[in-house]
Amino acid sequence: MTASVTELKNAIKQAIHGKDEVIDCVICSILAKGHVLLEDIPGVGKTTLVTALAKAMSLEYRRIQFTPDVLPSDLTGFTMYDKNTGTFSYHEGAVCTNLFLADEINRTSPKTQSALLEVMEEGHVTVDGVTHDLPSPFLVIATQNPIGASGTQKLPESQLDRFMVRLSMGYPDHNSAVDVLKGDSHKTIRNMDAVLTLEEIEEMQKQTEEIHVSDALYEYAVSLTEATRNPEIFTLGLSPRGSIALLKMAKAHAFLSGRDFVTPEDFREVYLPVANHRVILSTKAKAGGLSTEKALTDAFESVRLPK
Repeated sequence: MTASVTELKNAIKQAIHGKDEVIDCVICSILAKGHVLLEDIPGVGKTTLVTALAKAMSLEYRRIQFTPDVLPSDLTGFTMYDKNTGTFSYHEGAVCTNLFLADEINRTSPKTQSALLEVMEEGHVTVDGVTHDLPSPFLVIATQNPIGASGTQKLPESQLDRFMVRLSMGYPDHNSAVDVLKGDSHKTIRNMDAVLTLEEIEEMQKQTEEIHVSDALYEYAVSLTEATRNPEIFTLGLSPRGSIALLKMAKAHAFLSGRDFVTPEDFREVYLPVANHRVILSTKAKAGGLSTEKALTDAFESVRLPK
């Protein structure tokens, strides 16, 4: 692990206590140029994690609290006629930033949710037929509350698939909860110094892309995704985009571990966050009391380790 990554993790841990695995996975997503869905109950630190990331990584940061009256143009921007010049000028939307936080993304309309599809997949927005590139690096982190369906619009599978990982913060353990009470996360973030520049982040992303993967591990990655396509267990399995996400996250985990090559253990560490929102259990599996996590764990274990 590079010194820069160690400094980044230590900086974020000042504001987020006892969530090392979540922090590691979010950093891996950034290295892999992926987007993150944080799904958990209110008050466990989702927004705090995002603001700490933005501050520590020198990222320009914008946030929208999603409600039913948020419009697609609030995200993508709009064109307006300028009578002085006689031309139409483009006014940027909230996504024209390095880190965009879509807070409670399931509380806005499907039309507004779908405005993020092009942004997340291609890194640009198209308004009135004109395409505008987004800053680099670019990352979407969305949050949603899984408890209570009143006033929510469930994300379609096509949009869930755009997120590289889905994570849950979870409750802190006892000692971490005590640390939360003793500290002031907002003050900590305000006083936090940036430990990475945008140029350093882009260089780390480039190094992550160049991590070596053996032919046997390419085969392994495909076999892991094919294991989720058993119709007896899964109505929907991992797509080719899921395979790509799994490989990218494995590379990022190798980089985070200080290696320039991928091992089977890297796949094990990232498999559940990459796959848990991309599969749907069959009616038979649900009736048998099988959870998504258990089904995915069984699918992973069913694939023989490469030699």
